[in-house]
Amino acid sequence: MSSTTKVAVPNVVLQSSFSMPVIGLGTAAESNDGEAIKQAVIEAIKVGYRHFDTASLYESEQAVGEAIAEALKLGLIGSRDELFITSKLWLPDNHPHLVLPALQKSLETLRLDYLDLYLVHWPMSAKPGIWKVPFEEEDLVPFDLKGVWTSMEECQNMGLTKSIGVSNFSTKKLEDLLSFATIPPSVNQVEMNASWQQKNLTEYCKAKGIIITAYSPLGAQGTRWGSNDVMDSELLNNIAQTHAKTVAQVSLRWLYEQGVTVVVKSYNKERIKQNLDIFDFSLTNDDYQKIRQIQQERKVKNGPAGFDVIDHLWDGEN
Repeated sequence: MSSTTKVAVPNVVLQSSFSMPVIGLGTAAESNDGEAIKQAVIEAIKVGYRHFDTASLYESEQAVGEAIAEALKLGLIGSRDELFITSKLWLPDNHPHLVLPALQKSLETLRLDYLDLYLVHWPMSAKPGIWKVPFEEEDLVPFDLKGVWTSMEECQNMGLTKSIGVSNFSTKKLEDLLSFATIPPSVNQVEMNASWQQKNLTEYCKAKGIIITAYSPLGAQGTRWGSNDVMDSELLNNIAQTHAKTVAQVSLRWLYEQGVTVVVKSYNKERIKQNLDIFDFSLTNDDYQKIRQIQQERKVKNGPAGFDVIDHLWDGEN
């Protein structure tokens, strides 16, 4: 792809009837550099990204908001409506009475009138005001899913977010949510990549009309929870060579062919472009058989907890 080429990214239609681009730029970073995030978002808009994923936890909302304002000023987009912006509700705000104020604060930081998607970041609650990560056992309190979801529905009904969803929910937790939800979740954002393929969850969400968004689609190399399993995979490298593509492009293409959307993070101009260049080839049955052989391991085991909550969090699901 040349430096001037803009990719037309396909969309999926959510249960809320709104469209979401299948690839988004993630803005979670270990060390938060606002200027680097802002420039990455602007660069991404130039090459065709329209979906940007942030969260109150990431402390990147301000930079994303500044980038949107700059993109409008530069004429890179005609209006804010051309973009799809996702943010998330963090644990200390994961209480029925704090959902609306948290969303309003995110909108203020982003300098936006509405979000396209607002997610419950984790199916856990912390004491209000405690923002450290990881959380200790004494920081966590019981999670009122029904109360929180009712508040999320209210936010959508008020027009402050066009769609609502969840993140890091197991099939069991989705089942619980669907038993009382008036508005079903449009999206479940979870760890998913070639070394954590989430077959059961994918099938469940497809049956329920819930779109999966994969985070860490390349294995989150270089983060405290990530690994090199994807990017260093000899098997994926062989497939990539066959298609004259990179390992990252093959990995993202595999997710796309599963009907999964992705948020992929890079602040490198060339890789930002490369990660969009996945729509001009297809994987073969042979490729699929090889990818199924990759050893599977969940990397995000205890989520934001600094102690063992793996069984409670994932309900023993693989």
